[in-house]
Amino acid sequence: MPARQHRTGRLIGVAILPFGKLSRRQANSVRTYIEDLCGCRLSGTAPQNATGEWLAGLPARIRRRLERIGLVEPEARIHCPTLGGWIESYIAGRTDVKPRTLINLRQAEKSLMAFVDGERLLSEVTPGDADEFRVFLKGRVGEGTLRRRLKRVKQFFTAAVKKRLLTENPFASVKGGDYADPSRFHFVSQVEADAVLNACPNAEWQLIFALCRYGGLRCPSEVLRLRWQDIDWARSRFTVHSPKLEDHDNAGVRRVPIFPELLPYLREAFELAVPGAVHCIGRYNGESTNLRTDLTRIVTRAGLTPWPKLFQNLRSTRETELAERWPLHVAAAWIGNSTRIAQKHYLQVTEQHFTDAAGSSLHNALQQVHAQPCNADPQEIDPDGNPGNCTNLRKEEAPGTNRELGSIPPTGLEPVSSG
Repeated sequence: MPARQHRTGRLIGVAILPFGKLSRRQANSVRTYIEDLCGCRLSGTAPQNATGEWLAGLPARIRRRLERIGLVEPEARIHCPTLGGWIESYIAGRTDVKPRTLINLRQAEKSLMAFVDGERLLSEVTPGDADEFRVFLKGRVGEGTLRRRLKRVKQFFTAAVKKRLLTENPFASVKGGDYADPSRFHFVSQVEADAVLNACPNAEWQLIFALCRYGGLRCPSEVLRLRWQDIDWARSRFTVHSPKLEDHDNAGVRRVPIFPELLPYLREAFELAVPGAVHCIGRYNGESTNLRTDLTRIVTRAGLTPWPKLFQNLRSTRETELAERWPLHVAAAWIGNSTRIAQKHYLQVTEQHFTDAAGSSLHNALQQVHAQPCNADPQEIDPDGNPGNCTNLRKEEAPGTNRELGSIPPTGLEPVSSG
């Protein structure tokens, strides 16, 4: 009987169960557990504790094989919800996220439900479906939106894996996440900023724009939270509270200088504020206010074409300027992001960079031309005025000699003292 048990356990462990490649030590351990289960089946006894722990950690597919051949009792199954039902329950349970995040999750849900039937079981979604969903989105949204939607859909299935509703995430290999589209960068020049500020209807709108363009604040979240008590006039700085970063180490609080470009708009708004006003922006601090739509109208009124990502490009412009003058970690601290995020999503290569580089190259080239030795005889100059070898055109001159002013006396400009 022991020999028969050994052969049965080895046959089941190696030939029937999909363990994949195992080391000799692992194979011997599996054989020991299988032999214990075979012995328990014949004797009607309970398996050893080690075998029970091994069973508890087995993947579901292997345990089901053991159940089908009668070595273990069927395990109570967790009910698999429908795809739509799971996503709805997941979003409803995310009471910890910001309102904007909830909107983004709902957008991802809507996109997925437009592709696949919500009554489909969660476990029936395959990696192939994930690939096809990416193709489905590609023709409908931009690359940045596409990756963010995929990231959130992947989040739905990751949560299902953690709940043991799935053994694997069908979206695991689909690329999602942040994406920086250079075509949507726009550097808001000083001329454009002045035009927009002149087109603003009042001092509060001028302050909103200045806080974004010259202070680098997020709008509306950080702009509308700014209070007069956050302004430290004596030390020329102000405190920003960012709802987006409240779960970070600094609790979303950072301090920003009152830059010279920002100061006049901050002072004017302060002088015009009603007594007892709490927030720097009072008139537009309501839930029904759509600052993006209002700014689009203001930019158009200024005679400009609204640029992509109106508010983010104001922050991007400011961080690009700050990074040219101060170390990147300082600029990032004032803007409220990491240096990695700054480099990927905020810092721009502007037309001025090309102009400065081209000007520098031209200046260096001219210096090199003037510095070349001139070794030609004047009579060898061609009709176009190009000397061939102009050594005789230039004579070695003593320091301090100028062709037009004459020789400067070595004693300097003061009269020579007779004494």
